[in-house]
Amino acid sequence: MATDEETPLVVEEIPSQLNHKKDVHILCWAFLLIFLAYGAVQNLESTINTEGDLGTISLGILYVSFAIFSLVASLVVKKLGSKNALVLGTTGYFLFTAANLKPSWYTMVPASVYLGFAASIIWVAQGTYLTSAAHSHAYDYKLHEGTVIGKFNGEFWGMFASHQLVGNLITLAMLRDEEGGRTSGTTLLLIVFLCSMTVGIVLMCFLSKRNGKEDALQDSPVTFSSSVGSLLNSMSNLLLDIRILLVIPLIAYSGLQQAFVWAEYTKEIVKPTLGERGVGGAMAVYGVFDAISSLIAGRLTSGISSITIIVLGGALIQLIVLLWLLLGYSVSGGILGTLLPLLIGALWGIGDGVLNTQLCALLGLLFKHDLEGAFAQLKLWQSVSIAVVFFISTSISLQTMVVTMLVALCISLAAFLLLTLKVEKAFSYRSA
Repeated sequence: MATDEETPLVVEEIPSQLNHKKDVHILCWAFLLIFLAYGAVQNLESTINTEGDLGTISLGILYVSFAIFSLVASLVVKKLGSKNALVLGTTGYFLFTAANLKPSWYTMVPASVYLGFAASIIWVAQGTYLTSAAHSHAYDYKLHEGTVIGKFNGEFWGMFASHQLVGNLITLAMLRDEEGGRTSGTTLLLIVFLCSMTVGIVLMCFLSKRNGKEDALQDSPVTFSSSVGSLLNSMSNLLLDIRILLVIPLIAYSGLQQAFVWAEYTKEIVKPTLGERGVGGAMAVYGVFDAISSLIAGRLTSGISSITIIVLGGALIQLIVLLWLLLGYSVSGGILGTLLPLLIGALWGIGDGVLNTQLCALLGLLFKHDLEGAFAQLKLWQSVSIAVVFFISTSISLQTMVVTMLVALCISLAAFLLLTLKVEKAFSYRSA
């Protein structure tokens, strides 16, 4: 939820009313249980629903829907409150996973559209809830705000990234490759995942509301026209802010590099060498290094300067991988052929963990006055870039995709460095 620097985040008379760390732990476990299921299903979409490219196109539709609904997600989260929005958002992931039990255009397309809506509100609510908890914890215990935001984001994204390990190990254990390229065990796997999601949804209900401002927003008699007007005003103010314009390229790249894993890495790098069953193992390795990277990057975050150094380190790792894929990588057999896709996944996971933690920390520090709007922009541009990858990946080569990623990475880093220079200069001017 949006907060002002001048407004106390927790009522001073009862500072122990909310246990901020407990809420962060609940949020982490709920997301882990939901996304270990959804993440594994998403990884398999391009390989289990191959008829008419149903899986890949469904994911493309999902992220187009995600992008469209991200335009109004901040309004929905403000009206529902971040906790209620989190609970509502979980339903889309449950329905999408259930639709895979009977995959067809009539089940997958509606489920993808609804998941786009659900995903837009759950991720805006997650960013708002976590950052609000960090602000409140720092205020209550007189701690450095940037450090608390970094630690909370590191814990969340470290736990979240481990869903790739847990979910894909379950996939690896339950799926069996058969003759003719078919895979058995899919139905049982989906049922197990639906059970995991149910537990996560129930756990989400135990989150605390962040403060009384959520109740005030939900009970206030706001007309539709005034709500839309407020939304348009908030969006226009953000998009006129040079800081958000300079961070958007990095946000878009973070979406591109995530989609690259789901659409290209699993299909073009892992499957030719390790087979369909090996996708789970490769993504588990990716998840382990993503989780470790998130935890370490979160612990090292203390402000804009540390964010800059960490982002540059993560970007350098992904730059090396992209140049390797473009200039020197080829599919090979033997032990080396098995290890190289896993190494690529590990390095890519490190970069993803860096981007996840540092982008959230950066937005939490720069846009404290409008957290919902800032995180809506994060998910809007990420989902647009992800949707683009899913739609074009079926018609372009791996080499073309890699060149596109290299160009996007260079542009995003240039804009990000300009942003950090402007922020540091403004900070130095105020200090003087």
